[in-house]
Amino acid sequence: MVNIPTRSGLSSWWRTELHQLDSHISSESVPKEADVVIIGSGISGASVAYHLLQQHKGANQPNITILEARQACSGATGRNGGHLKPDPYSSIGHYAAEYGPEAAAEVAEFEQAHVDVIRRLVETEKIDCDLVMTQAIDVQLMPRESKKAKAAFDHLSNLGLKSVKRVSFSDEKEAEETSRVKGAKGCFSYETGHIWPYKLILHILSRCIDQVKRLTETYTLRWNDDEADYLIPRDDGSIVVGGGWRIYSHDTGKWYNNANDNEMIESVKEYFDDYMQRNFHGWEESGAYVDKIWTGIMGYSSDSLPHVGHVPGKPGQFISAGFTGHGMPQAWLSGKGVAAMISDGVSFAESGVPRIFQTTQARLDQDRNDMLEMIHPSYPRL
Repeated sequence: MVNIPTRSGLSSWWRTELHQLDSHISSESVPKEADVVIIGSGISGASVAYHLLQQHKGANQPNITILEARQACSGATGRNGGHLKPDPYSSIGHYAAEYGPEAAAEVAEFEQAHVDVIRRLVETEKIDCDLVMTQAIDVQLMPRESKKAKAAFDHLSNLGLKSVKRVSFSDEKEAEETSRVKGAKGCFSYETGHIWPYKLILHILSRCIDQVKRLTETYTLRWNDDEADYLIPRDDGSIVVGGGWRIYSHDTGKWYNNANDNEMIESVKEYFDDYMQRNFHGWEESGAYVDKIWTGIMGYSSDSLPHVGHVPGKPGQFISAGFTGHGMPQAWLSGKGVAAMISDGVSFAESGVPRIFQTTQARLDQDRNDMLEMIHPSYPRL
């Protein structure tokens, strides 16, 4: 018999701040095939998906489908008490009696590992999920049960289980003061944590989607030495793609000596349609589209190097230009160098700007045009 969850259950506290993926549906219908199908989007399902994608990065990533009866993390994980609490002694004693101390120790260390791993995960991923590391206090309220629990605890200690070394015990004389619980007959304390489970799991699910359908690295796609596209991912999920050079480079009349940035070359518009689907694994059904497209002006120098420093034959004039489409990692400190030349009178050699960037009359007079030679190798030098 299969118990299907009700369409809408009582909303837990953890679901009072809903994530944008809470009701996310990646496709209108269930895919006809997948490499892996995961039923449930709680901590188990999220863990399987996350670790599969971590283990198979790049082109070998499996096609994963997660099925959920309601919203993401709306089942047990999204309805628990928020404890990240291992059991180092209580049920471990029962396991030791039934399965042996080694098996019990495996369970105890496995549970403790969850605390350590999830804490590192939250720190590494910078997950906003209210993780708090604190002390757990297990209070015994009946004298007989307290003595029984302490005896079982001591037995585990005698068996050499490491987990009990992480636990301290307060007897009846100290228990009420330690625990601040009226009538406490004994208490055990050890490190534990608590967490906002929904936020943890929704972050992990969003990271899974990021790994499959969103980039986190910048890219350059090179077709050859002279033709390349670039991509940068943004935190809002959009991607800025630039390039298309190989589509229009042969037609110099459309771009060379053209300072008009209020219209597009038509062939470039078509080039970026379905760009992600054509070039990246996992994006075939992503629905990625061109939201905005624009053009710009790039200042190329004849020798592909910036011109920085004193303008030859022009006293009091300086230049910092011609970065040939590569200004972001060159222009800022070039400007700093020019400022030092202007205000402090430093020489170019003292400015911190690479020597080959210095503008000279010889460079201005040289007989070359790297840009046109790249397009037309037979281009005659002037």
